Amino acid sequence: MAAGPRLPRRAAGAVWRYVRRAPGTFIWLAILFVTTMIINNASPEYAHWLLERRSTNIHFLDQSPVRVLISSALWLDGGDWPFYFVLYNIFHVPAERWLGTARWLLVLLIAHVGATYVSEGVLLWAINHGDAPQSARFTLDYGVSYALSGVVAVLAYLIVKPWRYAYVAAIVLVFGAAVLSSRNFTAVGHFTAAMLGFACYPLARGRSTAGVGGPFDPAAVVRGLRRRFHRQ
Repeated sequence: MAAGPRLPRRAAGAVWRYVRRAPGTFIWLAILFVTTMIINNASPEYAHWLLERRSTNIHFLDQSPVRVLISSALWLDGGDWPFYFVLYNIFHVPAERWLGTARWLLVLLIAHVGATYVSEGVLLWAINHGDAPQSARFTLDYGVSYALSGVVAVLAYLIVKPWRYAYVAAIVLVFGAAVLSSRNFTAVGHFTAAMLGFACYPLARGRSTAGVGGPFDPAAVVRGLRRRFHRQ
């Protein structure tokens, strides 16, 4: 009978241990959950006003850059929080455990800020050359995808060679193809964020992989799955 109450406590303890090893990721997810609920329960007009005031468009980058660069990363484009919860656990959790919270945050900052300015710079160039309307200065531009793209890229240094090269090639192909096919400023931003993530190698160099169970070796994972399959 005593085993019953212990099971929920053990499960709660396991969840807490998992969460506290990547505090930044889960604090961010909690904020995104709240802001998503606000948007989902707001009128379309009020939701648009909220997001417009937090947008890293050309106008607000000129007027209040620090405010919008921070606030834009606290709202989800599309509001699909469960989807991002999965992505954060796949990419942000191992990155924060491996790099440490401070270095992980620095990667986020480099990717988010750098990609925002490059993408909005491309849009400004298009406006000045008549390839985009003047109203594009006020285009909604918010969300967490630039930071996520940077983290996806920096995780390449956690993968053993030669699989690392395949992972890098896949990232370049996916983000590069999006630029060529859509030719919009957000695709440029995602590609830039990924390249900035690769450029964060100095932050990853020499970092211990003990917190994430060692370097990621896809071949070893496959061998382990095969052994389990044969045992069954």
